[in-house]
Amino acid sequence: MSEGTLQIRTAVTELLGIKYPVFQGGMAWISDASLAGAVSRAGGLGIISCGVLKPDQIREQVRACREMTDQPFGLNVMLTSRYVEDIMQLILDEKVPVITTGAGNPGKYIPTLREHGVKVIPVAGSVPIAQRVARAGADAVIAEGMESGGHIGEATTMALVPQVLDAVDIPVIAAGGIADGRGMAAAFMLGAQGVQIGTRFLSATECTVAPAYKQAILKAKATSTTVTGSSTGHPIRVIRNKLSRRVQMLEKHGGDEEEIMKLGVGALRRAVEDGDVEHGSVMSGQIAGLVTKEQPAAEIIEDLLTDCLEVYQKRNVLAEALEAGK
Repeated sequence: MSEGTLQIRTAVTELLGIKYPVFQGGMAWISDASLAGAVSRAGGLGIISCGVLKPDQIREQVRACREMTDQPFGLNVMLTSRYVEDIMQLILDEKVPVITTGAGNPGKYIPTLREHGVKVIPVAGSVPIAQRVARAGADAVIAEGMESGGHIGEATTMALVPQVLDAVDIPVIAAGGIADGRGMAAAFMLGAQGVQIGTRFLSATECTVAPAYKQAILKAKATSTTVTGSSTGHPIRVIRNKLSRRVQMLEKHGGDEEEIMKLGVGALRRAVEDGDVEHGSVMSGQIAGLVTKEQPAAEIIEDLLTDCLEVYQKRNVLAEALEAGK
């Protein structure tokens, strides 16, 4: 498939004016203008994480992304951020076209955002959360299963997506455990109108994480991830390392919650910026074993689309064979 030969139209591409229904996940410390701009330029929706950034830093990232592409892009806003009010104003001032949200209900902000043409797409890890944001006026919702990296819920993507679809009347984007065209096709078969991908984009040439972090993803196997922090009520999926083993040992033996939480302070930054993949938090989805090479974001999207199309072609052949056998 050569660039420009395929366009997938879904409710999500129509809503956002993008070429392909592929979102790049908003990963704290990771998803910057370099990665987001490359994904948007390639036809997907690049997303800059506001995560740990101050408003002035976010503004710089937004403007840097606009230097890279004239295509739509988004911001991921954590509603627990102490800067959330300033960030919402920045979104209006900078005319950011799309935001995704996490860690709360964006309901009180939605009327003003929508008045200014901003599309609001919250992340939901459960059906009740998806229903809540839909009632609040969200334009679409990202149903994220526990296979994803970082902070996770309890439901798997396969179980969550169809239940969210039955519970809301807005477009649903599937996330968690999707890294290739097979996963993308499966999400569409469940009824999703798009996919959000994080771990696969960690291997993008334009992803600016420390080389050691990127190598940890590329070397990962099917059994390389684990979940820490369940005892604190804040489970996180990461690549196994010395930090994860220490946390799990404390959890197993009834370690103090405060002590466990302290181990996580600054752990993601240590991995992403310092490249400390033993004592840092190497957040990664369960699908990491499928991520085996570094390549430009545009090639990743092309691979996703080509492989997804191949899956559908095979499905059509199977359907014809079944029909002929009746």
